[in-house]
Amino acid sequence: MTEKTAGTRPAAEVAERTADAGAAAEFERLYRANVGAVTAYFARRTTDPQLVADLTADTFVTVITSLASFDPRKGTARAWVFGIARHVYAAHCEAYSQQQHKLQRLAGRRELDQDQVEELLERIDAERAGRGLIAVLATLPERERAVIELVDVAGLRPKDAATVLGLTPGTVRMRLMRARARLRRQAARDAPPSAGGVPAGRRTAAGSTITSQMRVTGND
Repeated sequence: MTEKTAGTRPAAEVAERTADAGAAAEFERLYRANVGAVTAYFARRTTDPQLVADLTADTFVTVITSLASFDPRKGTARAWVFGIARHVYAAHCEAYSQQQHKLQRLAGRRELDQDQVEELLERIDAERAGRGLIAVLATLPERERAVIELVDVAGLRPKDAATVLGLTPGTVRMRLMRARARLRRQAARDAPPSAGGVPAGRRTAAGSTITSQMRVTGND
C-alpha cells in the first residue's frame, strides 16, 4: 500500500459512510412525510389491517431500495412515493387474481401486535367515506378515475398526479374537469326529491362525499 493509497482509502470510507447516512436521513424524511397518506391510500382499498400494513411496508421497502433513482427534476417526492404505492397495489391485485397472493403473504408476513391492529383499524374506519367514494368512482372510465383518486382523494396536486400517471398537467386537469362533471351529474340524478318536490341536488351520501372531497379545479 502506497502512502497515497493509504491517504485516500480512509477518505473514501468516510465519504461512503457520509453518503449512507445522508440516504438514511432522506428515507426517514420521506417516510415521516408520506407514511400517513400511503397508509390511508391502502386503507381505502381494504378493511384488512394486516394487508394495509403489508402493502405500506412493501411500498417503503421499494422506496428505500430505489432511493438513488429518485430525480426531483421529474416531480415531487410525494408523487414518486405514490407512483410506487400504485405499482405495489397493482402487483398485489395481479397476484391475488392468480390465486397466489394468500400463500405468499402467509409465508413471509410479520404478524401485527394488538396495538398495531387497533391503530390500523382506526385508520381503516377513518377512511370509510373514502372507500365509499372509491365505490362511486368505479362508475368512471379508468383514466378519469385515476386522476380523481390522486387529486381529490389522496390530495396530490394535479402536476404531481401527472408525474405519477406519466401524463402532462394539462391532460390531468382536463380529465379532472370531466370526471368532476360526471360525478356531479350522477349525484344530482341520484338525489331524492326534497319535501317540496324539488330535486335536492347533491344530498345523497355519495354526493355529499364527492362534493366535500373535491378541491378547486384550478389547483396548481
